[in-house]
Amino acid sequence: MPQQDRAYATREAILHAAAEEFDRLGYDRTSLTAVLARAGLTKGAFYFHFPSKEAVAGALIERQSELWEQVRESWRARGVDPLSALYGMFAESADRMASDVVLRAGVRLNADREVGYPGVPSTHVMWEKLIAAYVAEAGERGDLRPGIDPDAVARTLCGAALGARLISSATTACADFPDRIREVLGHVLPCVAASGWKLSGSQNEPERADWP
Repeated sequence: MPQQDRAYATREAILHAAAEEFDRLGYDRTSLTAVLARAGLTKGAFYFHFPSKEAVAGALIERQSELWEQVRESWRARGVDPLSALYGMFAESADRMASDVVLRAGVRLNADREVGYPGVPSTHVMWEKLIAAYVAEAGERGDLRPGIDPDAVARTLCGAALGARLISSATTACADFPDRIREVLGHVLPCVAASGWKLSGSQNEPERADWP
């Protein structure tokens, strides 16, 4: 294996091992010794790639931030209506969270950092603004019921998604997070969408008529 490929594989092994420990225990309770043992690496190999445990956490947070940007851009590029894009974005995010421990760890670390460091820009606030913009755009298209407040919808969806993630993480390691998110969407969106709106963009998701 070329040296560059070996270096990449080692860095990924560190990130994955650290992610498993952070996802299981959180930042404070995760030790560098446990990460090295899980990765099967020496301290020398670790410090070649990262100066500290904090640096690994930062890399995981950065990766989850980059992935969310990719998900948002992907759904924007599909040309579906705003509510369908919103549904797809939430559902895909939940699917990825359930299957990718590196992503889950980055999300947990980012959330813990926001709680522990007042003044750090909140990811949840960012998501609320993003969702409100999608809902407002849906209103401009005539896809909302009269009197719907986009900001209220955004707060409801973000709060429900956060609660679903925390419960799912604690009970099933996020295995049932996709189902929980689809339950949230299946109850909220039909309450705000105009009667003529139908979900588009995925053949694997139910249409409005199939929702509660």
